[in-house]
Amino acid sequence: MAASRTPAKFYSPLAIGAPEPYRAQPVRLERMIHFVPPHNEKIRSKIKDIAGQVDVVLGNLEDAIPADQKQAARAGFIAMAQENDFGTTGLWTRINCLNSPWMLDDVTEIVAAAGNKLDVIMLPKVEGPWDIHYLDQLLAQLEARNGVTKPIMIHAILETAEGVNNVEAIAAASPRMHGMSLGPADLAASRGMKTTRVGGGHPDYGVLADAGSAGSQRAFYQQDLWHYTVGKMVDACLAYGLKPFYGPFGDFSDGAACEAQFRNAFLQGCLGAWSLHPTQIDIAKRVFSPDEKEVAFAKRILDAMPDGTGAVMIDGKMQDDATWKQAKVIVDLARLVATKDPEKAAAYGL
Repeated sequence: MAASRTPAKFYSPLAIGAPEPYRAQPVRLERMIHFVPPHNEKIRSKIKDIAGQVDVVLGNLEDAIPADQKQAARAGFIAMAQENDFGTTGLWTRINCLNSPWMLDDVTEIVAAAGNKLDVIMLPKVEGPWDIHYLDQLLAQLEARNGVTKPIMIHAILETAEGVNNVEAIAAASPRMHGMSLGPADLAASRGMKTTRVGGGHPDYGVLADAGSAGSQRAFYQQDLWHYTVGKMVDACLAYGLKPFYGPFGDFSDGAACEAQFRNAFLQGCLGAWSLHPTQIDIAKRVFSPDEKEVAFAKRILDAMPDGTGAVMIDGKMQDDATWKQAKVIVDLARLVATKDPEKAAAYGL
């Protein structure tokens, strides 16, 4: 028995009348996924301004929403979706997890009322492809019933040991898959890690330098708790054409540590991160936009090798087809950033 749909059926709608799945993802700038609590009327009244500052607005219905406010958050998200024009800014929601009493109403009510505005549903605590298959089928049925004309995509959060173990199967589960985010807090609990931090490093996790002369102090170098998991997630996502993201950084008072964590994720291949506080928007914008000097050098490589073949020397360094590919990644991202950020466009010369 086949473990998944055959290639001929992989891109077939799962319900009669549902839109055909994307064969290639829409090109979108998603440097930060900005979380808002939709039950908060004061914040909801500022959505128009917020949408102009970020790449993605996400209405959060899950963690951080009290149980007695779940229905209000759902209704608030529907209202903000209906009342605002988001333009090129993505509109997402993080629904409650599959085993919660709120998840089914989250999906059915939101798709019915705002399905044509919704770009992505973020699904928490994904443990395997079976979770994606369930939501995939449900979304197709609801899209067909409610006349939704474009497929709603699924973004999985990796926040359990089982989910990380099944990351490749999750990535391959459906053409609806948009990407994945690391959920460090729940993942730490699932793994039995001894930290109460939400993302970032830990002062006790590191390596000790070799012993020197008697009495000399040995240097201690703090390491990244999440390096392995981010790398594994990036490999799974890019193997299947998906987008990897770093998730939350919980210490709003430490912008430098947040920037360092975001930058590590960016260098490893992540396209963006969550912004849980307004101060993190600019951090994500800065980190996940390529550096102007890197863009300038990458453009020199592309100009020197128009067809991407051969080898050239630039500033004493050899460039070949492999570095041409690296340069193209940087320049393509710069061009995408330039479409939304006039200041960056000028700095990049694009």
